[in-house]
Amino acid sequence: MKAPALPEASNTHLKGLALTALGGMTLTIDIPLIRLADGDHWPILMVRSGLTVLAALVIWSVWRMFSRDVPALVPGRHGLAVAGLYALANITFIGAVYNTSTANLVFILAFNSMFAALLSWIFLRERPRPATIIAMFVMMAGVLIIVGDSVGTGNLAGDLMALASAFLIASAITVSRASKRDMGFAALMAVALPFVLAAVMTARTGYRIEEPLWIVLNGAVVMPLAFFCLANGPKFLSGPEVAMFYLLETVLAPVWVWLIFSEAPTMQSLIGGSILVATLIAHSLWQIHAGRRRRAAALMRHPM
Repeated sequence: MKAPALPEASNTHLKGLALTALGGMTLTIDIPLIRLADGDHWPILMVRSGLTVLAALVIWSVWRMFSRDVPALVPGRHGLAVAGLYALANITFIGAVYNTSTANLVFILAFNSMFAALLSWIFLRERPRPATIIAMFVMMAGVLIIVGDSVGTGNLAGDLMALASAFLIASAITVSRASKRDMGFAALMAVALPFVLAAVMTARTGYRIEEPLWIVLNGAVVMPLAFFCLANGPKFLSGPEVAMFYLLETVLAPVWVWLIFSEAPTMQSLIGGSILVATLIAHSLWQIHAGRRRRAAALMRHPM
C-alpha cells in the first residue's frame, strides 16, 4: 500500500521544480526590461509599480469569484510591516538599477539569503549552523570586493542601494516567517507605496519612457508571474531548493544585459560575484544534503 506514494512524491517534486524554475527564469528578465524601456527613474517606477498592483488586484478578485479561501491582501499588522519593507526594497532596487551596473546589483542582491539567516538568528532565535556562519563571512568578503571596486567611480551609491534592498527583503522574509501568515499578496500590494511616491515625483520631474511596452510587460506580466511562482515553490520544495532558483537572476541577468547592451562587468565585480554565487550554491547544496540526512535518520528511528 505504500509503494504508490513514491511516484506521487516524485511528481509533486517535479511540479515544484517546474513551477519554481519558471519563476526564477522569469525574474531574470526584470532588469533588462527596465533598461529596454529607456525611461527616467520615477516614471519607470510609477508604471511598473502601478501595473503590478493592478495585476495583483485582478488576480485576487478573479480568485475570490471562484473560491472564498483566498489569502488576505494585507494580513494584519504583520502584513503592513511586510508590505512596508517590500515597498522600501522596491524603491531602493529601482534606484540601484539607475546608479550601478547590473552585475553589481544582482550579485549584491544575492546576499539577502545571508541577511535572512542573520536576522532569523537575532529575532527568531534560529541559530544558524557553523557552515552558514562561515558562508556569511565569505559572502561579506565578496560584497566588499564589489563595493570596493565602486569607490571613486560613481557607483558606490547604487551599490549601497542594492545592499539596502537585500537587507529590506531579508527583513520582510523574517517578519513573514515570524507571523506564519500567507504574505503572497502583501508582497505584490507593497508596490502601492512606491507607485504613489513615483507618481508625485513624476508630476514634478516630468514623464519620459521611450519604449513603454517593455515596462508594461514587466509590471503587468513578468513581476506578478515571477513572484507568484516563487512564492508557491515552498509548497512543493524545501527552502534551500527554492533559494537556488533565485540565483538564476544573479547568474543570468548580467548575461542578458551584456548581450543586449554590451555592458561587461568589471574584473573585481566578476571576482566578488563569483565568490557570492559559488558560496550560495555550495551552502544551498549542503543544506539540501543535510536535510536529506536528517530525514533519513528520522525514518530509521521511526520506520513506517
